[in-house]
This record gives sequence, structure tokens and C-alpha cells, in this order.
Amino acid sequence: MSTDPPVPETRVLAIASHVVYGYVGNTMAAFVMQSLGCEVAALNTVHFSNHTAYNQFRGTKASAQEIQDIYAGLKQSYLTDFDIMLSGYAPSAETVEAVGVIGRDLKLLSSTKPGSFFWVLDPVMGDDGKIYVNKDVIPAYKNLLRDADLILPNQFEAELLSETKITSLPTLIEATTKLHKTHRIPHIIITSIHLDPSSATISVVGSTARTDYTPRLFKIDVPSIDCFFSGTGDLFAALTVVRLREAISDAGLGTTKSWVSPDEIEAIDLPLARAAEKVLGGMQTVLEKTKRAMDGILEGMGGPLGTLEKEKDGAKRLHLRRTKAAEVKVVRNLNDLRNPDVIYRAEALNF
Repeated sequence: MSTDPPVPETRVLAIASHVVYGYVGNTMAAFVMQSLGCEVAALNTVHFSNHTAYNQFRGTKASAQEIQDIYAGLKQSYLTDFDIMLSGYAPSAETVEAVGVIGRDLKLLSSTKPGSFFWVLDPVMGDDGKIYVNKDVIPAYKNLLRDADLILPNQFEAELLSETKITSLPTLIEATTKLHKTHRIPHIIITSIHLDPSSATISVVGSTARTDYTPRLFKIDVPSIDCFFSGTGDLFAALTVVRLREAISDAGLGTTKSWVSPDEIEAIDLPLARAAEKVLGGMQTVLEKTKRAMDGILEGMGGPLGTLEKEKDGAKRLHLRRTKAAEVKVVRNLNDLRNPDVIYRAEALNF
């Protein structure tokens, strides 16, 4: 088994949140990318004690000016030779715009060398029909789409960006087509699709546009895990950076604008599809191990009706310990990310 990194030398600017305890935002993404061979510069948009699923936290949010100042510091010392930018959570419309200024500047710096810079945009806005940012963040993200190379919305975020309610295969195709054609986005992965609430699987749907911006759609189904995890979007984004870089290198597309495959390449043969298969193989294994560890922790602490829940504020204590137990066990399961079993395969979505 090779111990060599799966990617060529890769420098990533990761702009996202940071927590002291647990694994979300850059705490997750930077660690995973570094562990798989990337050099990562982390620019943090918030600095919290823990993630917000605990329902209590302390810390600070970076202003747009602070984000711009940090980037200016990098630029003045010629420290902007990044191959990829991964941008995630930004706490306000102004900070989203500041991230956009950085992304556009890096694209401009690399404009004479096609394929030398790639922007992965995770438009963090909400999930399951709920927005957890101010509504002015939505148009701010829409203004960035044309400059991104790959976007990673979940189903709800894809609906917000495309202004299309996704309830069926035809509406999914409509939303993806709108994003490609309206915003000229080369690559899209919608990270969680639930068209059938009774299904025991969730779907990841991706597409790389043709030259006329029609989609080449593929779908990968994975079993649902009965647990709420935080940081899974950040884990998916980080792994996608690594595995797409690997697949593009293997396909010899590293000097092609936005790493877009020729039109004759079918959906299931796209580097994006190959990357997503590896991402989901490793990620599903880690989440299954996290769920088993969580169940063991809860049983070891007395189960659902243990001693802590009989004390004052028992419901709150139960929530806190469940949330802590559900922290993704990424550190001790790195081998599953480095050497994933590819068992979930892409299938074409024909229309």
C-alpha cells in the first residue's frame, strides 16, 4: 500500500470557520487536506469554542476588513501561489463579498496559465429547508458563482441558488441546468439529495458542463446513517479537493481551463465522478465508525436515561453529550480516507 500523497504538490487557501473543540470548518478541512498531502493556508472566518450544534458557544466572527487585511498580508509577502482555493462558511454578506474579492484576485493572478488555479466554493447557507445566515447572504453568493470552478451546495442551497424547488428528477435536472447556463459554472456537486423521504439512501449528484453548458449528470447513492453529524460538508469538500486534483492529474487535464473534460467524455467517466466515488467510499466508512463509537459512548455513560439526565438541566446535558459523542472520528480513521474502498459507483442520469 503506497504511502505517497495521492496528489501532486498542491497549495490550498482554505477560507472557513474554526473551532477549538471538534471538527467543522477549517478545523476539519485543513487537517484532512494536510493529512492527504496538501499544503494548506487556513484563513478563519470565525473563531468559536465549539460548533453551533451544541446550541451554546463563545467566540468571535471576523469582519470583512479583517479577512481582507489577512489576505493583503499574504500578498505583500508574495505568499499567494495557491493552486486551489476552498471557501466555506462566511458569517455575513460582507464577508462573502470579501472572500469573492480574494477568489477573483487569485484567478486574475493565474489568468495567463489555464488550469493553474481552481476555486471550490461551498455556499454555506442552510439545510433541510432552514436558512442559518442572513438572507442578504444569498444574493452575495449568487454574485460569486460565475467566478467559481466547482460549487458544493446541499439540496436546499442548490434550490436557493437556482431558484428551483427540487422535488423530482426533472426539477433536479432543471436546477442543475440553470446553475450551469445562468452562472456559467463548470462543475457542480449537490452533496445530499432526498427525493424520496422513505428511501434508506441519500444521493450525491454531480455534473461537469459541456461547452454549451448543458449538464453531464451522474448520481451516487449511499446508505443513510441514522445520526446527525456536524462537519460532514467540510469533510466532503476537503476530500473533493484532494480527489479531484488526483483525478485531474491522472486525466492530464491540469493545464485545461477549469479542468473541464472534452464533450465526448460521458458523465460516469468524468474526473468529477471518479473523485466523488473515492470521497464517498472513505467518508461513509468514517461516519459508520463514528456512529458505532457514539453508540458505545452513550451506552457507557448510562444510555439515554443515564445519571446525567436525572440531574437538573437533564435535557440540556443529554443534548450536549450526544453532540459531543457525534463529533466525527476523523483523526483515528485517517487510513480510511487515504485508502478508501470504492464501493459506491456513479451512474449516469440520462434525460
